[in-house]
Amino acid sequence: MADEVIDRIAAGLPSVVRWAGAIARQLRRHDIAVTGKSSGFADTDALTLADLSVQELLVAALRDMGPTVRACCIQAEESTGDLGCFATDGPYVIAIDPIDGTQQYRDHTGNAYAVMLHVRTATDLVYSLVYLPEQGPTGTWLEARENGFVLGPDDPSRPARAVLDTLPPVRRRADSRLVVLANFFDRVQERAALVRAAGLEARPYAGAEGSLFPLLASGEIAGAIYHTPNVYDFPVAMHLARLLGGEAVWVHDGRRADFESVWRDERGAGMLRLPGIVACAADRSVLETLVTVARDWPRDRYAQ
Repeated sequence: MADEVIDRIAAGLPSVVRWAGAIARQLRRHDIAVTGKSSGFADTDALTLADLSVQELLVAALRDMGPTVRACCIQAEESTGDLGCFATDGPYVIAIDPIDGTQQYRDHTGNAYAVMLHVRTATDLVYSLVYLPEQGPTGTWLEARENGFVLGPDDPSRPARAVLDTLPPVRRRADSRLVVLANFFDRVQERAALVRAAGLEARPYAGAEGSLFPLLASGEIAGAIYHTPNVYDFPVAMHLARLLGGEAVWVHDGRRADFESVWRDERGAGMLRLPGIVACAADRSVLETLVTVARDWPRDRYAQ
């Protein structure tokens, strides 16, 4: 079933994701901020009409791909779309982040926002698709499958699937020792200093330097360490790290991170999250350092 699900999504969704990116790019010219989230954290509460519209489009496209795709569970950051058409239980989950980087997108502080989704089981990532409408002159694609991933510019004169099929696989990466940290709230600078003291470079991740996923794919960063990451976008970083020969682990015990114990963050706009602190890196020596440094950091998101 996995191959059929991935084949259907990989064949039909890139064009829809490109359309969704065009909608997001146009809507950004207007005042489209809406209310509806009240966690108290600006990056979590940021919400626009683009988030809602793009998700509606993606969910409809997935729904119309037929019973094989509808037999998957769906986890979406927003509540829009025909979500009830999909399974409530099963081995495959499709996770959607309609606008990753909504705060930056809404506030016009950068162009690293992305339309993205991935497919996973309880233990593995099997497909990831990321489109950055305003990264580069024509947008940028990232697609990851079981045997590797591609990263490169879009070409709107050609079908989206054809562009992805001709992008070269990423094989050479920069040699970075930089790790980015997120979700540590007012302790993020303190945590970054501890990582630097262990011999790595480290800084808080705010998105201004670019989207996490191309940065990791290209080697501009070595990895990331996130407190209770959400299940809509961060798993793509886990996917890339593993395809690059690295791993994603819980830092408290170094165990391979999975999705068996996802929890709903009622204080954080009802988002689904992984428990504890997760680190991912393409270089396993970097990962070992992160586990050593962060092993005893508090795991409770709201008691750090």
